[in-house]
Amino acid sequence: MSGVTAGVLDEAIKKAAIAWVSVEDGPAYALWCMPAENSIVVVSGPGEQYAPGLAEATRATVRLRGDHGGLILVVDAVVDRLEPGGDEWNELAPQLATKRLNASGTADDLAARWAGSGCAVVRLTPAADSVVGAPDLPADSAAQPPRETPARVETRRPFRLHRVRKR
Repeated sequence: MSGVTAGVLDEAIKKAAIAWVSVEDGPAYALWCMPAENSIVVVSGPGEQYAPGLAEATRATVRLRGDHGGLILVVDAVVDRLEPGGDEWNELAPQLATKRLNASGTADDLAARWAGSGCAVVRLTPAADSVVGAPDLPADSAAQPPRETPARVETRRPFRLHRVRKR
């Protein structure tokens, strides 16, 4: 671990509520997550968060933030998709469902919906030898321009009922 102790990695995982996850050379997506032991658990798929390629991937890059909100480490992670009905699914999916904001129904109902609709619940386990932290993090911001989306709308000038005079 270049510049990062195992304690920093463990603390970053324990405090993770959101992680930026990218698959291969794709863009990083902000995904809400749940810490589980020395890994994080994420759900994606129909009706849930968008994470293209994550369900089929074997490795992903995870970026975690610190208490100040800035990037503190980048790590390659092993992706394990949990199988519905398996021991890990039965343990972690209901716990993850309780963390889901604005979900209708009970946690067990939500986990059953995930299983029935083909959602992927994945465990991202960091490879300890791939952790990059301060001072080895890149100095640039790594910000990307906004991706094209049909949701983007041109803003109109505000409506004015009466003419405003300049003095």
